[in-house]
Amino acid sequence: MSIFLETSRLTLRQFTEDDEDNLVELDSDPEVMRFLTGGRPTPREEIRDRIPRLLGYYERFEGFGFWAAQEKATGRFLGWFHFRPNIDEPRDGEIELGYRLRRSAWGKGYATEGSRALIRKGFTELGVERVVAETMTVNLGSRRVMEKAGLTLVRTFHRDGLDSIEGFEHGVVEYALTRADWERELQGMR
Repeated sequence: MSIFLETSRLTLRQFTEDDEDNLVELDSDPEVMRFLTGGRPTPREEIRDRIPRLLGYYERFEGFGFWAAQEKATGRFLGWFHFRPNIDEPRDGEIELGYRLRRSAWGKGYATEGSRALIRKGFTELGVERVVAETMTVNLGSRRVMEKAGLTLVRTFHRDGLDSIEGFEHGVVEYALTRADWERELQGMR
């Protein structure tokens, strides 16, 4: 197992081909998929096709990609985080943060803990200048995680293809955090 980073309660590791069942189970929960597909599960074939792309990040972008999240105490798969360049609109020094966790892991601080750890590693070890994250405006749980991780609201906009999801009419929000703002916040805590 190739561990990327550890927190007090989480291990973030590289995905492997053996994670197919974990990903199918995660994407089969209608509540997990509510703000992504309107609750429709991702077909196994689509997940199987996606795994080589997930694994390809490790070779293409050293230090960035998709990371399987495991509960340290039990080794149980909780979901994943991504910390990666935006392939569609790459910007130097800008990395996209995302997460998808099992419903049983919600409300326990795992998303915030993993996000903060990735942001810290990005700013201190990986040369990241700006972290961005997006979610649907109505996804209040994800928005709270972004705010607790130090990101602030930048804009609200509309994205094509979300019209089948409840709340699409309210758009998508983008949050961001720069290294300079993160460092100022750290200085204020000392």
